[in-house]
Amino acid sequence: MSRPDFDAIIFDCDGTLVDSERLSIRVLVDYIAELGLMLPYETAVEEYSGNDLAMVFRDIEQKLGRSLPTDFMERFRERQLRLLATDLQPMPGAADLLSVINRPMCVASNAPLDKIELCLSTAGLNQFFEPDRVFSAYEIQIWKPAPDLFHLAAQRLGVASERCAVVEDSRFGIEAGLAAGMQVFACVHEELIGVDLSSVTRVRQLSELVPLLTAPTHI
Repeated sequence: MSRPDFDAIIFDCDGTLVDSERLSIRVLVDYIAELGLMLPYETAVEEYSGNDLAMVFRDIEQKLGRSLPTDFMERFRERQLRLLATDLQPMPGAADLLSVINRPMCVASNAPLDKIELCLSTAGLNQFFEPDRVFSAYEIQIWKPAPDLFHLAAQRLGVASERCAVVEDSRFGIEAGLAAGMQVFACVHEELIGVDLSSVTRVRQLSELVPLLTAPTHI
C-alpha cells in the first residue's frame, strides 16, 4: 500500500471528534427563544455550526432587531459548558481512530481553549493529545474559514502546511483546510449547502478514515 501524501494530521474538535455541536446549538436555540427569537434547530445547525461565535451573535442580533444582553456570552458559555460536562460523548469511532494514528497529530478548533480541553477530557480523548498539541483560534484571534489557525498548527507540528491532512465536519473548517493548501477529509453526515466537496475526500463515519490515515509507509 502506498504512503498517504501527508506527514501530519490536524483534527477539528466539535462535531468531528466530539458530538458537541448538537448540544451547543440546542443551548443556543433555547436561549434565544427566551429572548423572543424562534429559530428552527435545523436552520441554526446549517447557519452556525463551526462558525465564529461573535459572527453568530451578530447574526442573531440582526434577526432580533436589537442587541443581545451584555451578559449573553457569559451566560451562554455557562449553559453550554454545564451541558457538555454532563452529556457530551465522543463521535463514534473517534478513540479507535486516534489510537492507531502513526503520524504527528493535533487539534485545531475555533472554540476557546477551555472548551476544547473540557470536550476532549469529558469524551476521554485528551489522552491522545499533549497540551501543546491543542490549538484555539482565540490564540490568534482569527477564525476559520481563514486558514491561519491551520497554518499555526502546521508550524507548531514542524510540518509544511501542504504536507498536512485536515479532518473536518463543517463548511468553515473545510474551506479553511482547502485555503491552507492541505488535504481535506470531510466527515459529513448530512449534505452541506454551498460547499464544493469535489476536491476533498468525503466519509460519513470516522471508522472509514482508519485505512486512509494509517496506510503504512514504503519499506
